Amino acid sequence: MKLLKIALTFAVASATCFAGAQETVQVSGSTTVLPVMQKISESFMKTHPGVTVELSGGGSGNGIKALVDGLTMVAMSSRQIKSGEAKLAQSKNVQPHEIAVAVDAIVPVVNPENPVKNVSVEQLREIFKGKIENWKELGGEDKEIVLVSRDTSSGTYETWESLVMKKQRITPRALLQASNGAVVQVISKNPNAIGYVGIGYLGSKIKALQIDGVDATTETVLTKKWPLSRELYLYTNGTPSGETKKLIDYSLSSEGQRLVKEAGFIPNKK
Repeated sequence: MKLLKIALTFAVASATCFAGAQETVQVSGSTTVLPVMQKISESFMKTHPGVTVELSGGGSGNGIKALVDGLTMVAMSSRQIKSGEAKLAQSKNVQPHEIAVAVDAIVPVVNPENPVKNVSVEQLREIFKGKIENWKELGGEDKEIVLVSRDTSSGTYETWESLVMKKQRITPRALLQASNGAVVQVISKNPNAIGYVGIGYLGSKIKALQIDGVDATTETVLTKKWPLSRELYLYTNGTPSGETKKLIDYSLSSEGQRLVKEAGFIPNKK
């Protein structure tokens, strides 16, 4: 399976450079959390000119693996760490420390040309199992449904599998994508496609579907009216310290949470 790697290294350029050593904080993992940490990292580096944040995607599972293998200081994940991952970490003297940085909704999306507006969780399950194959079964046009899913290294895939599929298998004919952005691109170009993305990826190129007449909004997510919600996490090896702690603290500060909202996600109220 091909793994799309998104590598984004942000450096703050300044006319007045100081002579001290540059500190680096490596952050990798979930492509859902990526735009949140991109905004936070860019802002953080402006106020901390001695620190460079190296930010890369690759999926929640790969981020956690990089933390366990000592290849990253912070793992971004759109799901909680699995028991097997935690046991492997402990065997390598890594102590995963969990920080909830934001709240997200997973939203089923279609092409804006698609007339279908509303589905149920049960219908979504049947669609992604391959049992509902034509849009006319959902009140749409007589067109074959094109399925777009995240790949298995994705925390978004695993959350969808848990909340929608109830551990039932997604049909093998689904087109697997390595990032939320890739899902958006495929659906924006195919009037018959359906997929799912984090709420921060909604935009004019795709159309969000209602679930049982409910729109995905901050209010419906926080009041649990939207059935597909989750927290977004950062993981460090033990309690963060040094420049890593400064980045984490900034992420949870009022300014950091304002940037979470600016990125299209929901601030963590805890």
